[in-house]
Amino acid sequence: MYDTRNDLPESVRTPVVNLLNGRLADAIDLGTQAKQAHWNVKGPSFIALHELFDRIAEHIADHVDTLAERITALGGTVAAVSRTSSLPPYPTDIIEGVQHVDALASAVASFGAKVRNGIDEAAKAGDADTSDLFTGISRDIDKDLWFLEAHLQANR
Repeated sequence: MYDTRNDLPESVRTPVVNLLNGRLADAIDLGTQAKQAHWNVKGPSFIALHELFDRIAEHIADHVDTLAERITALGGTVAAVSRTSSLPPYPTDIIEGVQHVDALASAVASFGAKVRNGIDEAAKAGDADTSDLFTGISRDIDKDLWFLEAHLQANR
């Protein structure tokens, strides 16, 4: 941690930075998974899914930047991002549209659950701003999940 005039005590900032770094690693992984779906989707819904996956990847890229900036605003560094993501690996043996929708929906849902957990963890640590940041990300991730699941629900 480096010195900052942020009035949150270091005893709050340190665990929150660790929490943020974990979600940052997950967000970077999730963005890569969304791009993997974008590049590899095939089938009759190709263009719609190709564009949907790209839009989700753009949303995630915005969240990556927001998370990284919050880490540095609290006096932390993003060096811990090299940790392994806690998201399950994206399957590399799929090409069909619905398979990608299902795989990406699972990854987005997993990330969303971790972000929602972060809301409570940041609040318990005493950082309402980071809790609010996670709340905003959670709303966006839930919307992306809704778009993905709308494709899956048609096949149920």
